[in-house]
Amino acid sequence: MTLTLTTVACLADNYAFIIGNSATKEAAVIDAPESAPINAAILAGGWRLTTVLLTHHHWDHIDGLDGLANSADLRVIGAAADAHRLPALNTTVAEGDTIHVCGEDAQILDVSGHTVGHIAFHFAKSGFVFTADSLMALGCGRLFEGTPKQMWGSMQKLRALPPETIICSGHEYTATNAAFALTLEPDNADLRSRVEAIKAARINGEPTVPSILALEQQTNPFLRADVPALKHAIGMDTADSTSVFTQIRARKDRF
Repeated sequence: MTLTLTTVACLADNYAFIIGNSATKEAAVIDAPESAPINAAILAGGWRLTTVLLTHHHWDHIDGLDGLANSADLRVIGAAADAHRLPALNTTVAEGDTIHVCGEDAQILDVSGHTVGHIAFHFAKSGFVFTADSLMALGCGRLFEGTPKQMWGSMQKLRALPPETIICSGHEYTATNAAFALTLEPDNADLRSRVEAIKAARINGEPTVPSILALEQQTNPFLRADVPALKHAIGMDTADSTSVFTQIRARKDRF
């Protein structure tokens, strides 16, 4: 049995995610931007919330925690490296650790860059990875604390997961990310097709998150810093991949 996945829109453009075990009705929430929509989704699904997984310390991923139903009894899991600026944790984790949530194991990945101490949760059996503000749909998070080298390492780590992996990221930024990606690779047919699908989804009020890793590999410039076609498109054929990634991130920051 694989876990169910519910995407919950929060705040202006955040997402939280609920994973659930249909046999036991046990559920976990990944990040808690806002309590009311998460509580409503838990109630609507008939779930029993037991666990919260926190990816990083930014307020728009943690401020809803105290308002969650039965918050005092929840198991709260986050990075040991980030524990000093996260809500109180019951369990601290680091790269390479395995946790057991809703009847399934999840591996911890250090995906620092957006922040130092940012982690992702990979549920290999169900095929989910919760990346928050590291790998995003057609983008990656702004480097508030980490270096381009760190973030490029994190992108490569996530890119190496199975291509069918479902990327559960933290924001509805995809349309803007798509517009930027087109400035780099206007002749990328996969990207142009994806842009049209994104436009249609947003017109209909549909989320563009989560996404599939295989599609990110084909279209997300932040996963493609070592791809000859992208390097050529931006005039950096002979540059090393870290330099290319650094240039892409700098251009996005100015976009």
